[in-house]
Amino acid sequence: MLRRTLEPKECYRVLTYLLPLRYTFATGRPFRTLGRTLLLADATRLDGVTTIGVDEHCWSHRGLDRWVTVIVDLTNRPARLIDIVPGRSADVFSDWLNNQPDDFRTGIAHVAMDAFAGYKKAATEVVPDAVTVMDPFHVVALVGTKLDETRRRLQTELHGRRGRSGDDLYGIRKTIRTRVGLLSEKQKHRLNTVFVADNHAALVVCWQFYQDTIKAYAAGPKKGKTIMAGLIDKLADTIPDELKELRSLRTTFQRRRTDILAYFDHPGTSNGPTEAINGRLEHLRGIALGFRNRGNYLIRSLLHAGGMGRLLQPYL
Repeated sequence: MLRRTLEPKECYRVLTYLLPLRYTFATGRPFRTLGRTLLLADATRLDGVTTIGVDEHCWSHRGLDRWVTVIVDLTNRPARLIDIVPGRSADVFSDWLNNQPDDFRTGIAHVAMDAFAGYKKAATEVVPDAVTVMDPFHVVALVGTKLDETRRRLQTELHGRRGRSGDDLYGIRKTIRTRVGLLSEKQKHRLNTVFVADNHAALVVCWQFYQDTIKAYAAGPKKGKTIMAGLIDKLADTIPDELKELRSLRTTFQRRRTDILAYFDHPGTSNGPTEAINGRLEHLRGIALGFRNRGNYLIRSLLHAGGMGRLLQPYL
């Protein structure tokens, strides 16, 4: 059998998988006891945290309590998982913040989040001095969702059914979400062929709004803020009935105007790393073939994405 010396990263990976068994066999106590006493009780894990991201996460596809709130440290890169709390509401996030040390709450300067009003309410009440930021990841995704809804609505109105292979609107379902600068000549020709039709005017307007949103975040902070403020002002104007998707978007953009524009004053405050950690947790759950105990899922998630290498292996 071929033998070799493991690299430090490989040793850490092996340790995270063997640690639960070693602890249980040595102490006779369940592994989640180690999580409460060693991982969650570590007072230093909250030191220096000034920017946090909060998002919902589905930890199980069974039962009623399958949703949790994920809190991530975005102060430095790579981002690291801080905690997972059962539920997804304003009270859940508010209670978690209130249970943290005073120094931690005082030190929070930015809170990145999506369009969910509950997290906004909790952050405003518990850490009023922190700047709440609606990050570009969710803003662009929200506008893109309205673009897709417009395309599907036109497909149903014009053809009386859902899209299928051979339909012009169905054929651009992916191309329409691509940034202009990344389109090939073939893709541009395909879009122009669809946009030239008079009954597709609503789709053209939504597509242009989507592209302008991306353009705002691609520009510098000052120019980008000006572009985004102009887009929000456009939504405040009278919107015809043919643009019902943009009309529904207007409410969110007007209510969260300050949070959307705050990103340009604090560039880098994005929930993208939070979504990346959500993806890592999805991958973890797939490797484990699912979890039945939320406490075990929390501890395993902290070992996997919580930056616990320094705590578990201080000699490395």
